[in-house]
Amino acid sequence: MTKWLRSGRRRDICFLLAAAADGGLRGQQLKTRLESHYDDRLEPKSFYGSLSALVDAGFVEKRTEGLHDVYALTEAGERRTRDHGEWVRACLEEE
Repeated sequence: MTKWLRSGRRRDICFLLAAAADGGLRGQQLKTRLESHYDDRLEPKSFYGSLSALVDAGFVEKRTEGLHDVYALTEAGERRTRDHGEWVRACLEEE
């Protein structure tokens, strides 16, 4: 497993981006969806630190649309996210 997968928050960000139908999500949309899933508030500095780490690692790309930063998986991020999802499904199917 690569280092980026060791953080559950980073994995969850990637799963949310993989499910984004329109090619990306704004940072606040990602944060709100995670907070809803975790049923807890995320500190902005910590959340955006996780997002920046994914950008720096080359798994997520950041682009600006108007006033908003929009994030999407790169090809490498999509491949790693799908590989991890398959691993999770295989673990759940084992008896």
